[in-house]
Parts: sequence; C-alpha cells; structure tokens
Amino acid sequence: MPSLKDVKIKIGAVKKTQQITKAMNMVATSRLRGAQTNMDRFRPYAAKFAEVLGSLAEKAGGDVSPLLIPRDATKNIHIVLCTSDRGLCGGFNANLIEKAQKFMAERSGQEVTFSFTNFGKRGRDWTRKNKLKMVDQYIGVVGTRIGFNVALKAGRKLIDAFLDETHDEVYVVYAEFVSMGRQVPTIKQLLPIPPIDKKEEKAQEPVAYLAEHICEPSADELLGELLPRNIYVQLFSALLETSTSEHAARMTAMDNATKACKDLIENLTLAFNKARQAAITAELMDIVGGAEALKG
Repeated sequence: MPSLKDVKIKIGAVKKTQQITKAMNMVATSRLRGAQTNMDRFRPYAAKFAEVLGSLAEKAGGDVSPLLIPRDATKNIHIVLCTSDRGLCGGFNANLIEKAQKFMAERSGQEVTFSFTNFGKRGRDWTRKNKLKMVDQYIGVVGTRIGFNVALKAGRKLIDAFLDETHDEVYVVYAEFVSMGRQVPTIKQLLPIPPIDKKEEKAQEPVAYLAEHICEPSADELLGELLPRNIYVQLFSALLETSTSEHAARMTAMDNATKACKDLIENLTLAFNKARQAAITAELMDIVGGAEALKG
C-alpha cells in the first residue's frame, strides 16, 4: 500500500490537472461560439451560391470551362487535408487522417500518385512522417478567425495546378459539424467541379419554387467567372466547418477529462483514507502492545 505522502502528492497533481482541463474547456467553449456563428452565417451564402450555379449550369454548355472537364486518365490526385494545429481534442485529427488513408487505399494503383496541401500541424506532421509529397502548408489558420483571403490564395494555387495538368483531381478532407457531440470526417471533390445534382422532391410534397435567374452577360460568360469562385467558397466552407468541429471536439474531450479527474480524485481520496486508517490502527496496536508489556 502506498504511503500517505505519495497518495497526497498524487491527489494534488490530479487537482492541478483538473484545473487545467477546466480552463481549456472554458476556452474551447468561448471560441466555439464565435466559430459556430461564422459557420452558420456562411452556410446560407454557400447554399444560395450553389443554387445559382446550378441554374446557370443548366443554361450553359458542358464545356464552358476547363474546370468542368474531367481528365481522360487520372494519375495525379491532390488532397487538401484540414486538421488542427493542436491536440487535446480526442480522436478529431486521427479520424480525418484515417479518412484520407482510406481514400488513398481505394484509389491507389495504376500508377496513381498523391500530393497534399495541409491546413494544420497535425496533418503536416503525418504527411512528413509517411514521406508523402507536400505541395503547400498553412499553419495557424484552422482554429482561429479565418479570413476568406486564405481560401482565395489556396484556391488559386489549386486551380492553376489543375489547369497546368499538375493535378488531375483535387479533393478536400474536412470535418463536417453536425452537432456538439458529432463531427463527421468528409471528403469532397473540388476539381474537376462535379455536376450539381438536384434534390428530388417527394411526390406528396409541393415542388419548391425555383427563381429564374436573368443573366447579363450570357450564362456561359457568367458561369466561367463563377466557377473559380465556387472553389474558394467550398474551401472556405470546409475550413469553417473544421474550425467549429475542432473546438467542439476539444470541449468534449476536456469535459470528459475533467470528469475523469474527478473520479480519480475520489478513488485516491478513498485510498488516502484507507492508508490513514491503517496507520492509525497500527499506532493503536503498538500502544496497546506496549501497555500490556508494562503490565506484565
């Protein structure tokens, strides 16, 4: 049985750890509010942008832009991996990396090569550790106040590489925020831009009214201008989703860690009381034994 001093030192150390996890939980909660607000504000814009883009795509031809035309043979696949810069957020980063690994396993073979653009240190470190080709990296972006210029800069590089035939396909791996306790690793194709599918309405439900967009200039010219912007919007949306998911995952992880510290303190306190009672019993036995020896 450990001594009273050892148990007391452990209880003090766990209490300090509990203070740290509580503080990190409060910080993550505070940052989550701001990140979630930005994400909720941008979601309607992204949805309306996709609606307008789909309406224009119906009017324009299929070869209006080279960003819509897939390659005959896919040999170079580029992955934009969005992770966090810091840990202590449970399996958040591990799930995103696992999603990328599964995708690579599905598409590997036939002389297919992969390259990466990393947002966050965790994804960058994993890329370096596995000696994968890393084209670009952005550190200190996810988890902070994200500016649209970050997505604009990265999106332009991706578009230029696709037009130069450096990349045949471009995908983004990010965490989709569903709820406070659920963040889903998601992979989405950025280039070539996939066709926009319309959601089929149920027979019993009335067909939603779709506005007819009057285009000036022509739909072809307007679509050619909006398609690159669609890449920026999709990338910026992925960064906002990942940032919100990171704070939610860290808040949950720190809350669980605080509860674990509380349980550990209770167990150590019980062990401390048992050790103290055993010490008191031993001292009483010594006193009684000494008294009996004096009587004899």
